[in-house]
Amino acid sequence: MTDVSSVLPTHPDEPHAGSLAGRLNWLRAGVLGANDGIVSVAAVVVGVAGATTSTSAVATAGAAALVGGAISMALGEYVSVSSQSDSQRALIEKERAELADDPEAELAELTALWRAQGLSEQTASLVATELTERDALAAHLSAELHIDQDDVANPWHAALSSAVAFLAGAILPLLAVLLTPEGPRIPVTVAVVLLALAATGALGARLGRGAVGRATLRVVVGGALALAATYLVGSLLGTAGIG
Repeated sequence: MTDVSSVLPTHPDEPHAGSLAGRLNWLRAGVLGANDGIVSVAAVVVGVAGATTSTSAVATAGAAALVGGAISMALGEYVSVSSQSDSQRALIEKERAELADDPEAELAELTALWRAQGLSEQTASLVATELTERDALAAHLSAELHIDQDDVANPWHAALSSAVAFLAGAILPLLAVLLTPEGPRIPVTVAVVLLALAATGALGARLGRGAVGRATLRVVVGGALALAATYLVGSLLGTAGIG
């Protein structure tokens, strides 16, 4: 198969190759997973710290949130990607069977798809014929379903990546709250969390080629609201004698 990058003009800011776009999607997913880890564990430890000054209680709650969140993220990603990959494989097998049963009808269908893209009848027929001779299944999967049979998502890889990303983000607020003395514990943890969120927000925006300032502000404000809410709940419970 011809490497797309070898025939397309070089534009560094335009990821024409599907594999590059896929890698960017995985990177964005990793950034989002880390962001989830930061916010969820930070919210737990700040909330508990608002209710009690016990380091062991904060550590226990934070560790539970870290482990539980990582497992939850991994399971959710595994289920989601498994459903996606099952659907993709079913579509691939369906297309394979249709090509085996009636190749002429499939060639006519592929020609019609290229005609719908604006090609003349003669050119569309030529393109469809050459692509069919080269790899009929790949041609139909690409034109009809926008699927690459060699790029079906792996649910185990997705689950592991999600868990690792979550853990990478979650460890920051946990370390911050445990390594800081009791007095400045909460403000230091909040500062570390907001800085980390600003970094993940900016990175996610750059990967998605969006507005860095706006994306960063959204993430930081959202994280700050989450921390404020959980700290308020913890403080109220602690004042009521529940903490």
